[in-house]
Amino acid sequence: MAKTVTVRVPVRIDLAGGWTDVPAYCSSKKGEVINIAINRYVTAEMHIDDERRISVNYSSDSPIGSGLGTSGALNVALLAAISGEGRTPQEIAELAFQFEALLGNTGGRQDQWASALGGLQHLQFQGDTVTTTQLNPSPEFISWFEKNLLLFDSGITHVSGELHEKVWARYENGDTEMSDALERIHIVAQEMLESIQTEDRVGLARSLLQTSRSVDLLGREFNEPFRTLLEPMCEGGQISAWKVMGAGAGGVVGILLGNEIGREMIVKLAQKEGWKHIDWSVEPLGIQREVNLHE
Repeated sequence: MAKTVTVRVPVRIDLAGGWTDVPAYCSSKKGEVINIAINRYVTAEMHIDDERRISVNYSSDSPIGSGLGTSGALNVALLAAISGEGRTPQEIAELAFQFEALLGNTGGRQDQWASALGGLQHLQFQGDTVTTTQLNPSPEFISWFEKNLLLFDSGITHVSGELHEKVWARYENGDTEMSDALERIHIVAQEMLESIQTEDRVGLARSLLQTSRSVDLLGREFNEPFRTLLEPMCEGGQISAWKVMGAGAGGVVGILLGNEIGREMIVKLAQKEGWKHIDWSVEPLGIQREVNLHE
């Protein structure tokens, strides 16, 4: 009997800890990431006809190179469609990571786990082991964050693997600037976790900003497309924090509102730079798999 398997998975925004999920780091140290699955999706559809021939199609409503983990989500959706029967979300996430590793991807595991599990996650990485904790702050806290964190796509695409190569080459050669920066990113991720657990809005803003400034220690080019507009506004208190949502040098940036400037003004200033505003909310579900049989 013919059947169609349709899988939808979310992409993510990373709040803190990105880079420490990469095996080059967490093979010897502990990595930690705080990320959120959002209501932007990759969909994969596998059709098996009456003669057992297979066709697979997939699509995304987020562009590749946006820094939202789209490539990882695509592979989670694809593998959940073609081999997801009876597998846990964690098993599919690991299959997707290994598939990308075979293709030469030097990135980490956070994107696959965010897409597979959904929601607001605290992910810990040690060697090949991923420990996941679903974070469940109050609806009021989530609503505040969704309202006050504005996302913008700069339209500047990047290839995360190329951005990673220089950092990891320096790290593996014993560059103390890289190891110190990564340790700082790890520490700030722990501070972000505490802020979310205690629903400390000021602490969350501080951790988000410190994550951005810690990434500067890896290389100022990662934040460069956004610095001219956002850093003066942050230093002047018009906004609370800003952070690139992927490896950087383009893609999507998050801007946390402050007290002195409104949402509409931020949107206008960003659009003047050519950035596209992205409405978002938390997606609590990860892999959503549906099987339809055809007579």
